[in-house]
Amino acid sequence: MAILQNVWWLLVLIGVMILIHELGHYWAARLFDVRVETFSIGFGPRLFGFKKGDTDFRFSAILFGGYVKMAGDQPGDEAASDPGSLQSKPRWQRLIVVFAGPFMNMVLAVAVLAGVYMVHYEKLPSNSSPVIGYVVPDGAAAKAGVHDGDRIVQIGNTVNPTWEDIAIKEAASAGHALSVWVKRDGQRRRLEVTPVLDQKSGLGFAGWAEESQVEIADVVPGMNAEKAGLRKGDLLVSINGQPVRSTPKLHDVITHGNGQAVQIVFLRGGQKHEITVTPAKSNLDGATQWMIGALPQMRTIVTQLPFPQAVRESVRQNIKGAALFYEVIKGIAERRMSPKSLSGPIGIAQASGEAAREGPTAFFELMAMVSTQLATLNLLPVPILDGGVIVLLLMEMFLRRDLSLQVKETITKIGFVFLMAVMVFAIYNDISKILPG
Repeated sequence: MAILQNVWWLLVLIGVMILIHELGHYWAARLFDVRVETFSIGFGPRLFGFKKGDTDFRFSAILFGGYVKMAGDQPGDEAASDPGSLQSKPRWQRLIVVFAGPFMNMVLAVAVLAGVYMVHYEKLPSNSSPVIGYVVPDGAAAKAGVHDGDRIVQIGNTVNPTWEDIAIKEAASAGHALSVWVKRDGQRRRLEVTPVLDQKSGLGFAGWAEESQVEIADVVPGMNAEKAGLRKGDLLVSINGQPVRSTPKLHDVITHGNGQAVQIVFLRGGQKHEITVTPAKSNLDGATQWMIGALPQMRTIVTQLPFPQAVRESVRQNIKGAALFYEVIKGIAERRMSPKSLSGPIGIAQASGEAAREGPTAFFELMAMVSTQLATLNLLPVPILDGGVIVLLLMEMFLRRDLSLQVKETITKIGFVFLMAVMVFAIYNDISKILPG
């Protein structure tokens, strides 16, 4: 049942983005009186649809994708001399027609995320300045000399970074030293942090976490945390006398205690309480671990943003998302990151199903993220993608003449083979993540 749900929500997610993307091309083409022959959701044989004017609006057999077929849009098309063909239009008009698809995906991402923020916007209760709340023992940050409480004031060339800036640098720098300036006890120190490659995600991992208030998201009925009096919403202050500044801290102390009772100080309704909890061994994802039966999470405040602020925050978040996606692609091309960070249709289907089961907010946030990535991907200067077509048009505008038909056909064939290879690898990558070993 979960697989069917995943497939359904994938079709919903991708269907909306394909529709918006192709509508961008369609509307721009009609704006310049380009004759559109086919508007298809999906590829391959026609399943059903209707014809309006010159355009066949249809659903095709392979639903993962879509296209708008315009008169004269292919090299060597006999309709190129037709006044209604794309090739008969000035290059600047053709440029707008091609760019309109990715642009509409950008608009969709901003609109969806702004709508979410007007209803549900989560933020940290305090200023999210980049203060280290946790350092993984023996991790890259620990080996570089990073301590709990350090404030990151510069990473690489980025001064006064946010945690989003830090996450992008960290993800894209596996195996490469990062210059990190921290402020500790009023002194500015320069450290060299070399993130390691996380085999599961394919991204760089430095082994640090931001400082935040930690609250109990839930307690497991019948386990020792509930019996000792811990409740959902309690704010953790310390465990065994050690301040709790991030979610991994609780797990670390319990794990390394090997079953010994822990002293937990927490706040409830502004009042401080102290309890003693004895961990018990429990099976989690096939592994036996010491647990007290409490799920910690970063404390956030849920609010609603007014429309102008929601749009600004949406634009900011989408720019950050596009930058991270670009860094991932760049890191893979430079062999600094693993291609395992790529997800294909199976991975997107899993994420779609999980987000839908979590609720509308999570699903729309995923839709905005994937729409941003789709726009960014389409604008890459790869033949057959919109970005590759844009580059060719810019070259022709600079040269003031058309490239030869043979060159265009060769570029198109290379682009098609490249995209098919990427798709096959992405599907293989998805399957390898699912299969054991």
